[in-house]
Amino acid sequence: MTFTPIPQRIEGFVRDAIAAAQQAGKLPAADAIAVPINRPKKADQGDYACPAPMALAKTFGLKPLDIAQTIADHMPKNDLLREVIVAPPGFLNFWLNREWVREQIHIIIKADDKIFQQDIGKNRRVNVEFLSANPTGPLHVGRTRGAVVGDGIARLMEMCGWNVYREYYFNNGGRQMTLLGQSLQARYLQALGIDAELPKGGYEGEYHSDMGQKLAGEKGDEWKNADWSVFKEYAEQEIFRNIENTLDRLGIRFDLFFPELSLYGEPVEQVRAELEKRGYLYYSPTRHGASEEDVAAAKAKNLAPALWFKSTEFGDDEDRIILRSTGEPTYVLPDIAYHVNKLGRGFDLCIDIFGSDHFTEAQTVNRGLQALGYDADKVKVVLTQWVQLMRDGQPVGMSTRKGEVVNLDDLINEIGPDAVRYFMLNRSTDATINFDLDLAVKASNENPVFYIQNAHVRCAGILRQVEERGYPNDWDKDADLSLLGESETAFILKMLEFPDQLVFAHDNLAPHQMAFWALDLARAFHPLYDEIRVLHSEVPEDVAKARLKMYRAAKIVFKRVLTLMGMTAPERM
Repeated sequence: MTFTPIPQRIEGFVRDAIAAAQQAGKLPAADAIAVPINRPKKADQGDYACPAPMALAKTFGLKPLDIAQTIADHMPKNDLLREVIVAPPGFLNFWLNREWVREQIHIIIKADDKIFQQDIGKNRRVNVEFLSANPTGPLHVGRTRGAVVGDGIARLMEMCGWNVYREYYFNNGGRQMTLLGQSLQARYLQALGIDAELPKGGYEGEYHSDMGQKLAGEKGDEWKNADWSVFKEYAEQEIFRNIENTLDRLGIRFDLFFPELSLYGEPVEQVRAELEKRGYLYYSPTRHGASEEDVAAAKAKNLAPALWFKSTEFGDDEDRIILRSTGEPTYVLPDIAYHVNKLGRGFDLCIDIFGSDHFTEAQTVNRGLQALGYDADKVKVVLTQWVQLMRDGQPVGMSTRKGEVVNLDDLINEIGPDAVRYFMLNRSTDATINFDLDLAVKASNENPVFYIQNAHVRCAGILRQVEERGYPNDWDKDADLSLLGESETAFILKMLEFPDQLVFAHDNLAPHQMAFWALDLARAFHPLYDEIRVLHSEVPEDVAKARLKMYRAAKIVFKRVLTLMGMTAPERM
């Protein structure tokens, strides 16, 4: 059920009022009028406010207060607004009709787990590609943020009416996979008692050593003369099974695991040929515009020419190599080919979630798409900052290649999947996360996961008490919601912010916004729960029914926001 956010409703009324005033000759004609509707900081400024009259003063050539009064005089009749007040220096302050607010309880209960659904996407197709870690070992905490943010964005898009397709770009090509195969080969030979050294930069962790022991147990000495590539294929399959199992524990699924190697050959060659045909490639030992020192150094080393992409023609500060002098492609060529593939599959929008260290790569791919004539605006990139685990106030060290990592499975075992998801989600992707392990395991109100989920538990507890006392399931069906007081009504109004926050999070690809708001909602709920009783000897039955109806709706809303964040909504704790 689509629930139009209250700011959008008020904006519509204001626009109707401006149009009516213009038609009556009270306001001049104007194009592209912005009508922001906000929640004011002070309660005496209304439930919502609009500062548009001040911005329109220059456009209309009138005083802001006069504009505000004219808009207020032409506001259409509606059930939503109780009062519109003009306030200096040119604000419109809106108070909602409390009866309308309380009646939304019926809407919430009727819609149940579909409440606040939006239709922004109109069933258009969006590809959300995230995580996409090289399968070189178990998922570790450093990769987890991209996984949770990506799934969080996918859930946002689904709730806003998009047809979402989750994709994992399976990086099974490149130097890291070569090192993986060579590392496992060395560990396998060592397990057989054969002297073998890890390659330079190889994987030193216990996980890879254990995999070598496992392989030796399975194959004996059958592979002692095998090429490193068979070890790479074995490790790839073994590790990827582990990755899928770990993701399943977090409730993260993918519709497709897209293999990078499938792009090598014709798809990559087609991209290279088209870029060359369009005049955007050149061979040279150094990039165009290189310093005299760089040119001299290249000559001294007798560097062979590499193939360069003229990314500077699309705003880059330097051109980028797409084929090394050895003929091996850099990340640019297959990544452009991959995005050509995605756009060719008919997606209306592609969203990529990368680590912040991929900024340049993302920009280069975007420029490559522009060079090929694609609408690069169809590709949106979200960059996530680093995660630092903290224990006892001290950082927990992590190094992937040395095996000094905290695996995601271990983190889930320690704090549970809900805590992993929330703490990875509750900061803007622009900010580094200091993940407090000690806080994440606390069963107290200090822990936001406990605090939010406990609100749902408390609502469930009230409904259980009603059942345990022998009341029928529909005991509150004829509840008179006008008996709800200002405290309850204020909380209902807080619940009705959900779609506002959802649309903002969708428009900004910011799932952390819902994590912030969920905590705010819990902060509004718990004091209300302590104050507003239902089954109490001093509470009249008709008031109890009205309050029960409110808590029934609150349970639905808490479950909805928890599910949106990929978390469970427990009935008991």
